[in-house]
Amino acid sequence: LGSSPVTIVVTSEADTWDIDTSPGRGCGPFVDWAKMPEAQGPARIPRDVLGRPPKELKRLAREGCWAGSHAGRARLYPRLIQRVSCRLVTPDALVYRDVAGRLFGKRSVSSHPLPEFLEGCPVPTYCLSPHGVAALKKILICVGALFPDITHSPLLPALAALLLHYSEDEAQCFESLSRLIASNAPHAAYIDQSFLAHQASCMTFGDLASKHCPAAHKLIAGAADNVLEVYSEWLSWLFPGLPLAYAVRVLDVFLLEGQKVLYRIALALLKQFRLSAAPAGPQGSDVKAELQAFARNIAQHVTVDKLLERAFGIRLFSRKEIWLLHMANRKALVERGITVVQRRPSFHLAVDMQKFSSSTVTAQEMRLVWSWLPERFSLFPPLLLFSTCQDGCSLQRFYTCCEGYEPTVLLIKTTEGEVCGAFLSSDWAERKKSGATSGFFGTGECFVFTVRPEAERYEWVLIQRPELAKAVPRSRQRSPSPAPESPPGSSRDSPSPKHLAVPSAQGRGRLSPFLAIRHFLLPSKTASMFMAGSRDGIVIGGGGGQALSLDASLLRGHTERCETFDNPPLCRENFQVQLLEVWGFQSA
Repeated sequence: LGSSPVTIVVTSEADTWDIDTSPGRGCGPFVDWAKMPEAQGPARIPRDVLGRPPKELKRLAREGCWAGSHAGRARLYPRLIQRVSCRLVTPDALVYRDVAGRLFGKRSVSSHPLPEFLEGCPVPTYCLSPHGVAALKKILICVGALFPDITHSPLLPALAALLLHYSEDEAQCFESLSRLIASNAPHAAYIDQSFLAHQASCMTFGDLASKHCPAAHKLIAGAADNVLEVYSEWLSWLFPGLPLAYAVRVLDVFLLEGQKVLYRIALALLKQFRLSAAPAGPQGSDVKAELQAFARNIAQHVTVDKLLERAFGIRLFSRKEIWLLHMANRKALVERGITVVQRRPSFHLAVDMQKFSSSTVTAQEMRLVWSWLPERFSLFPPLLLFSTCQDGCSLQRFYTCCEGYEPTVLLIKTTEGEVCGAFLSSDWAERKKSGATSGFFGTGECFVFTVRPEAERYEWVLIQRPELAKAVPRSRQRSPSPAPESPPGSSRDSPSPKHLAVPSAQGRGRLSPFLAIRHFLLPSKTASMFMAGSRDGIVIGGGGGQALSLDASLLRGHTERCETFDNPPLCRENFQVQLLEVWGFQSA
C-alpha cells in the first residue's frame, strides 16, 4: 500500500466540468434498470457547477438540482468526492485493482467472507443487479483488507451500495468510498468506524431529538421502556430505511455537508412520525418497528422535497458544538468501559429506572425526567447526594454534599403536593469563584421542569429560539478549540475531578463544555443566568425574575418567569418545601 500510486486531482476555481445533464441512464453497469426509479423531472445542473462557491453548491444539492439526471449524478459524484479533504495516503482505484486481483483472482467472491465489521449491519442492495451485488461484496471485502482499523460501521455498506449505482466500475466506487472513510476534515466526519463512535453518534442524535423534537421525544419516552435503544437505530431509518429515491437525495447533500445532514433528515423524519401518529401515540408495543415501517413508507406521508425542506428548516447548533457534544458522549462511553476496538457492548448500557426509589417522585415520573437528561449522563445510575429528610434543612450541608458532583438533578416537593426541579450542569463549587457575590455559572444544558400536576420541561431560551444568538467567530473565542481526542490509554482520556464530562474521581483532561456561553454572542446577560449560590440561598434562572429560588433554610421558595428559560411559574409562586432531594450520577 505504501508504494502504491495515489491519484490527486487538482481543479482550478474557474474550471468548467462537462456534466452530462441528460435524464437518461448514463450510468449503472451494476444497476437493474427495471427496478430503478425514473429521474425526477428535467435536469437543472449548471455546466459550471463545480466552479460555484461551496455555499451555492449546497443550495443546489438541497434543492435537488441533480435529481433529474442519473447521468449527471454519475459524472458529479466522483468529482465532488475528490474535493473531500482526506489523509495523504488513501487507497485509490489503482490500489483496488491490485488488491482485488490478488484477493479474488479467478475464484468466486462467495468464497470470501464479508469483513467482521459488518456483523449485525444490514447490507442493502437497493436496485443493484446480481452483478452489482457481487461487485458490492468485493468492494466491502477490499475495504476490510485495506482499512483494518474499522471495527463497526453500519453506514458504510449502504453508502457503498448507493455510490455503486452511479459508478462506472468497481474501482471508481471503491476510491470514492475510500476518500469518505479517510476524511480528515475538522468536526465533519462522514463515516463512524467503531462501535464507540457509532454509539456516541446515537447518543448525540438522542440529545438533538430531545431538544429539537420535544413532542416526538415525549411520545417515544411514553411508549418505550428504553429511549436510547430507540434512538440507537436512528441511522437505519435513513439507510436502508428510506426508499432509493429518497436515500439518493440524502446522499446528494451528505457528500457536501457530512454527518450533520443525517442528523437533520432523521430529526425531520421524527417530527413527521409524530405528526402522522394517531392521537393516542404509537399503536403497537414496538415503537422501533413502527419507526422503521414509517421510514419505508415515507412516500405515503411526505414528498422528498418537503422532507428536505423541513430538515433544513431545523436550527441546529454549529458543527463544532455538535462535535463537542459527540466527544462528550464518547467520553461517557469510555467511562462505561466501551473501547475503540470493541464491536458490541458487553453489558446493557441504559440504567434500569424501575429500581430507582425516591421520596419525591415515582419510578415512572423519574423515567420521564431521565429521558430529558443529556444521553451521556443517563448511562449512569442515579446516586442520592442530599435529602432534607436524611440530611436536614441546612444550606451548608446541601453544599457539602453536592460539591464535587457535576451534573446534578434537583427535585422539590411542595407542601401542596406539587413537584418541580432543575437539571444543573455545573458543580456547586463553582459559586466560590464568584467570591461574596451571587455570580451565575453553568451552561446551556441546564433546564427547569415540572412533574406534578403536569410534566413539562423548559430549556435554555437559546435552544427554544436559536435566532437570538450567533456562534462566536473563531477569532473572538476566549479559549482555543478543543484538541482532538487522544488515543485510548493516554492521560487525556480521564476527565477532570471538578469539571467532568461524566462523573469520575480522577483525571486531568477536559473538553470545552457543550453549550458553554462563551461559544455564543448573547443578546443580554439575562439569557445566561443558569445557577447561583451564596450563604443566603440558591437561585436557578434569572432575568426579569427567578425560575426557582430557595432561602438558607431550604424550607421556603419562590418561582416566577425568567428570561433564561422563558418558563412560567413552576408551582405556586411562594411555596413551602416539604421535601428536597439532589441526585448525582454514579460512575461505573
